[in-house]
Amino acid sequence: MKSDRSGYLFALATYVIFATQDAISKHLGEIYSPIMITMIRYWAFGAFAIVLAMRAPGGLRQTLKSARPGLQIFRGVLLATQIVTAIFCFWLVGLAHSQAIFSATPLLVAALSVPVLGEHVGWRRWLAIAVGFVGVLIILKPDAGIFDPVLMIAVLNAFMLAAYALATRLAGRSDPPMTSFLYIGVVGAVAITFVGPFTWEPLAQKDWGWMALLCCTGMISHYCLIKALDHLDAVLVQPFSYLHLVFACVIGVLLFGETLPWNIWFGSLVVVVAGVFTVWREIRAKQNAAGEGAPAGR
Repeated sequence: MKSDRSGYLFALATYVIFATQDAISKHLGEIYSPIMITMIRYWAFGAFAIVLAMRAPGGLRQTLKSARPGLQIFRGVLLATQIVTAIFCFWLVGLAHSQAIFSATPLLVAALSVPVLGEHVGWRRWLAIAVGFVGVLIILKPDAGIFDPVLMIAVLNAFMLAAYALATRLAGRSDPPMTSFLYIGVVGAVAITFVGPFTWEPLAQKDWGWMALLCCTGMISHYCLIKALDHLDAVLVQPFSYLHLVFACVIGVLLFGETLPWNIWFGSLVVVVAGVFTVWREIRAKQNAAGEGAPAGR
């Protein structure tokens, strides 16, 4: 029980800090190139990942050993690219609106887990996924003359997040969490450094403080996520991701003067309810499979 409580606290801290770093990213992304911001952030993140790997059992050499290095490299490049596009979304679309669309990611993961991971999804979860996608359409509001094509960047980002989550599940079948963490930090830092210097511009003195805070929140949030997954199964951590949407909306409205039209808050509500139901069904399916030998995904 104590272990579970610690896991829930780490999960809560993870998504509070994620929302904070999104706000800092939006602030800096309105002034500087998102690629440069991501590069500096990854330099700190990569160094942090190496330090943690050196302290892990077996040290850096052992942590670097992966049964699927190609998949791990793909994950690292994909996450770095996703962070760049997310900062673009915060700048072009808005923090709250972007996170409303990103909240569909767990539904995409559930749908794509069938062809990618070979998992079984029952009719109840398929129905919830369909309802969730209706919620996304409400958020996008594709009425004649109203739909903004820029929103498709956020939709693309949600698919990238889903692809990253699926790749992480695949990698987790053969590699320990610390190996996956090391690869996303180091590979992401190397990949973004190939293009980041071409976007370099001097930071104002006051903005170095914001950049330092962004690097710190990035390291602390991922550390909290690792600790949460040490105590809890990933499916139990997933519902906390919807708090990310709540915190992002509050920050967007209070700090950036964003507005929440009816289609954003109502569509987000539909997506969140559908997503929570999907997670709940997955938990029930795993419990049934473990306790009765029933096939997962009912």
